[in-house]
Amino acid sequence: MFKRSGERKEEAELDQIKREQFELSVLPHLGAAYNLARWLTRNEHDAEDVVQESYLRAYRFFGGFRGGDGRAWLLTIVRNTCYSWLRQNRSLELSDSLDDAAENIESDAPSPEAELIKSADGKLVTRALEELPLEFREILVLREMEGMSYKEIADLADIPLGTVMSRLARARKRLQQILAPTVAREA
Repeated sequence: MFKRSGERKEEAELDQIKREQFELSVLPHLGAAYNLARWLTRNEHDAEDVVQESYLRAYRFFGGFRGGDGRAWLLTIVRNTCYSWLRQNRSLELSDSLDDAAENIESDAPSPEAELIKSADGKLVTRALEELPLEFREILVLREMEGMSYKEIADLADIPLGTVMSRLARARKRLQQILAPTVAREA
C-alpha cells in the first residue's frame, strides 16, 4: 500500500525520463498544433484551449507513443480534440455539406496557389480559406501549410489516400471559386 523510499525515487526518475522524451518528441511541434487548431476552430482563443487540451492528452497517453513521427502523432491528437470540441460547441460546422454541384464549375481564374504568390494581401486568401467546409480547410492546412504528405494526412485523418487527394482537389477548386470574383474585380 505504501511505497518505499526507493520505489518513490525510481518512479520520480521514470517520470523525469518520460517528461524529457515528451519534450523532445512533441513540444517542438507546438506551432503546427496551434496552426491546425486555429484553422479548424477559426478562433485564436479556442485554438489555444484545444492545443492545451491536446498536449494534456498527449502527455497522458505518451506511454502509447511508439516512436516515429511525433508531429503526425500530435497532430492526430489535435485533430481529434478539435473535432470533439466542435461537436460540443459548434455541431453545425460538422454538418456542412460538401456540395458536389459547385465543384463542376469551370473557371479561368488563376489557381489559388498562383493567386497567393501574386497577391500581396494574404487576408483575402485567409478569408477564403475560412469559408471552406471543415474537411476541405483541414486538408489544405495539413498539405499546404504544414507540408504533410498525402500518406501522412491519410493516416492522421484515418481516411483513404484517394479521399485525401479528392478532398484536396475539391478544396483547391472551391478556393479558386471563392477567390475568382475578387480577382476579377481587381483586374
